[in-house]
Amino acid sequence: MAKKQTAKSPSYLVPALERGLKILELLAENPGGLLMGEMGALDLPSASLYRMLVTLTEMGYVVRDNGDRYHLGRKLLTLGYKGLDHAGLPEKSAAPMRALRNAVNETVVLGVLSGGEGVVLDTVRSEQAVCVSVRIGHHFPLHTAAPAKAILAFLPEDELESQLKKIVYTKFTDRTLTSRKALLAELKKVRSEGVAYDLGEEISDLRCVAAPVFDSRSYPVGAIWITGPESRLNEEKLRSMAAQVKATADQIGLNII
Repeated sequence: MAKKQTAKSPSYLVPALERGLKILELLAENPGGLLMGEMGALDLPSASLYRMLVTLTEMGYVVRDNGDRYHLGRKLLTLGYKGLDHAGLPEKSAAPMRALRNAVNETVVLGVLSGGEGVVLDTVRSEQAVCVSVRIGHHFPLHTAAPAKAILAFLPEDELESQLKKIVYTKFTDRTLTSRKALLAELKKVRSEGVAYDLGEEISDLRCVAAPVFDSRSYPVGAIWITGPESRLNEEKLRSMAAQVKATADQIGLNII
């Protein structure tokens, strides 16, 4: 009778993935970096090792310096931070979000970046008769949404570049930013003001103001924002709420590792 295979059986391993992970583990053990010729412990053919290093470098998990030495890239650290922070982000944001909703009586939303777009993690609805309702799990584009711009503006340069390459500048309204140049100019303003706005860039009568949530390393792990109809949130009103949104984001950040 054939032996039943389990999830831990060697026959279930993906060889290429296993070899790629071993490269990362080897580089982690050598923070000074390694030349390709110094990776003999992996026992891989030179051509295979080179292709894997090129792939890992292109994806940002490995960097190659001017001396042809390979090092772990920032992307692994970023993933680690996100794994730690996102798990408890909604829980740590719940009370400040409710307090902000009570103060402004508009819907308050929490979101992060994921896979080249934004995603909603939590929401506290306004109690007004007419309000914006945002579904948890809703995805939003990076070039229009206030929370996306709030996060993008404070990403490390290499991560920002990676995100910008994924954007398709779909035009939704006359206010939509439709080019990389326009978005970069907008992100410069966000860095200066500390908040980002959506003045009808995806939905013409929707308004938002967002602020990034930073962890203890000053990394933007997410964003908090107020959203509502233009009839109540004209630009002047929205800008008057910016300080409250930023203060709430800062309050949440104090509890993020």
